Amino acid sequence: MSTTDQPTPASYFEMTPQEIVDSLDRHIIGQQQAKRAVAIALRNRYRWRQLEDDVRKEITPKNIIMIGPTGVGKTEITRRLASMAGAPFIKIEATKYTEVGYYGRDVESMIRDLVEASITLVRNKKSIEVRSKAEQRVEDRLLELLLPDAPTSWNPDVKSEDFDDKHARSREKFREMLKNGSLEEREVELQVEQRSSPVQVFSNMGMDQMDMDVQNMFEKIMPKKQKNRKVSIADARKILLEQETDALMDRDAIAEEAIALAENSGIVFIDEIDKICGSQDSGKNSDVSRQGVQRDLLPIVEGTTVQTKHGSIKTEYMLFIAAGAFHRSRPADLMPELQGRFPIRVELQDLNRDDLLRILTEPTNSLTTQYQQLLAIDGVTLTYTQDGIDALADMAYQVNQSTQNIGARRLHTMLERLLEDVSFQAPNDDLKEVVIDAVYVKKQLSEIASDEDLSKFIL
Repeated sequence: MSTTDQPTPASYFEMTPQEIVDSLDRHIIGQQQAKRAVAIALRNRYRWRQLEDDVRKEITPKNIIMIGPTGVGKTEITRRLASMAGAPFIKIEATKYTEVGYYGRDVESMIRDLVEASITLVRNKKSIEVRSKAEQRVEDRLLELLLPDAPTSWNPDVKSEDFDDKHARSREKFREMLKNGSLEEREVELQVEQRSSPVQVFSNMGMDQMDMDVQNMFEKIMPKKQKNRKVSIADARKILLEQETDALMDRDAIAEEAIALAENSGIVFIDEIDKICGSQDSGKNSDVSRQGVQRDLLPIVEGTTVQTKHGSIKTEYMLFIAAGAFHRSRPADLMPELQGRFPIRVELQDLNRDDLLRILTEPTNSLTTQYQQLLAIDGVTLTYTQDGIDALADMAYQVNQSTQNIGARRLHTMLERLLEDVSFQAPNDDLKEVVIDAVYVKKQLSEIASDEDLSKFIL
């Protein structure tokens, strides 16, 4: 496949590292070093695509490991990066996998999950391309439901030409009524496929692929159940649009394109990688299992071929980003071979009081804006004063320092507690406007924040 044939959005090609960082700045506060590292990694994917095939085979992505406490933006940076690139992306926790032969998920299943994410991306893109044709076919099917063809043999006095002409005129009238929306409430009867629950033959035994294959076999063997449903035209249009869109798409072509997209653009975010490190104070038995997961993870990151129900997929050109707090271990506690597959190390910094203040107000759809929009649904106007925002940031920073530091996630818990009464009382005719100032913040939170034992459980 040539570089021009690669299924990649235009933004993937056009954005420079600085533009990528600027885009991330709109959603994530601080952590410039991490943003620069992922921006360079994303741009390098574009540079790699422009190389000649023989050169490109020799260059593999430079995987990244992010080191930093919880709530400082590791996951959000990677998630925004994948969204920006339009690339298949999955986030997984390293702790959910176990060594082959143990009870738990097989490490290779992360690649199968990535393929499924890629299939969804490609299907969504293809559905947009065939939407207009699908809508036309839906309109024709709705007309058939509203005005089915009637036989003329029962009345020999009616000429077939006259009937056809009359039927055509009626059909056009109904078509106009469909277009102007005057038939949306009328009910029609249509056949829909009855979805059945998959049969679980093998599960949680490190046999993910066998489980999938058996389920796939049952789906092909078992007849699809159809049932008649009476629904409104509005609901029928949605059901039929899904059916017609699916019928217009080539599943084999989608699978082929999705595998190519995952191979060349896929991003796998492995969180909690520090939990599979063998630290000095960990037990001997747990070290055996952790080392086993690392050994199974090594060929995936290094480059191997994984079998999926959509076909084989190679992993050597995927980008892997690992992250961990490393409170009780160090990146050096990972297997040397695995360390070498993550050559770029980025350390994320703890959030200070000013960072928390900026997080409350600066990002697009910031936390404060989210709560304003939520309560506006119930007719409540939420207004924040500057001293109220300052007090909230001060208190969040204080609680983070005195108890467990959970970074920006502290703001979520504090805002929920702060607005609990308002959220419960709304909608209420007597509750139209709430001003969040320093007095209100201290009244709602100061008692809990000052009690260290209580704040551990509530905040």
